[in-house]
Amino acid sequence: MTLLAIAGLQKRFGGLVATDDVSLEVQAGEVHALIGPNGAGKTTLIAQLIGQLAHDGGEIRLDGERIDALAAHQRVRRGLARTFQITQLLTDYSVLDNVALAVQARQGHSFRFLREARREASLRAPALALVAEAGLAARAGARVADLSQGERKQLELAVALATGPRLLLLDEPMAGLGPAESAAMVEALARLKGRIAMLLVEHDMDAVFALADRVSVLVYGRLVATGAPQAIRDDARVRDAYLGSGDA
Repeated sequence: MTLLAIAGLQKRFGGLVATDDVSLEVQAGEVHALIGPNGAGKTTLIAQLIGQLAHDGGEIRLDGERIDALAAHQRVRRGLARTFQITQLLTDYSVLDNVALAVQARQGHSFRFLREARREASLRAPALALVAEAGLAARAGARVADLSQGERKQLELAVALATGPRLLLLDEPMAGLGPAESAAMVEALARLKGRIAMLLVEHDMDAVFALADRVSVLVYGRLVATGAPQAIRDDARVRDAYLGSGDA
């Protein structure tokens, strides 16, 4: 079943074409990787999907419903969630606090009630489960400021999961991570595979080919190939697109 359908998506910044008639689909439960050289338009596309950046043409459908006119928070309510290249967390609070607040927001309550989020069983129990899902059970009480970069990425994943997404938009979750941290993130995402669809923007090709069911290649804002991971590995257009870029 097609969960996300993008048709003819366009975005221009003056004379720069950031997304050029992009069309792709993400199936329910699928990990669909989006790869390409720096400046290919990958992050721009993610920003358009979540509603942080208006598109100039085309349409976006989630589960058959057009979401083009919806604000970002409305798209989150429909089941989209995004993680970032640079984590965006409450650094003075604990891992559990961050996730409990996200659970609280999902339930429609104000962020003002931090004490309730910490103590309320209806918030704490699901928050602890999500912390464990992201591989951070042993760090639930740690302050975010004391976490490693990899642990922050895992926490951001738990916060995204707290919104109850049907589709995760993952913007370079391995960026800045060492081998052990990347492996932990791959394991966390692999646990979600088949349950939550993912559009994965990533430069780490080992992670891409470990996780992806399908891969799309974006070059200068235009899709040049979509297919199974091995077919993409063997595609001459993909090798040409990455020639000299260091991304393949």
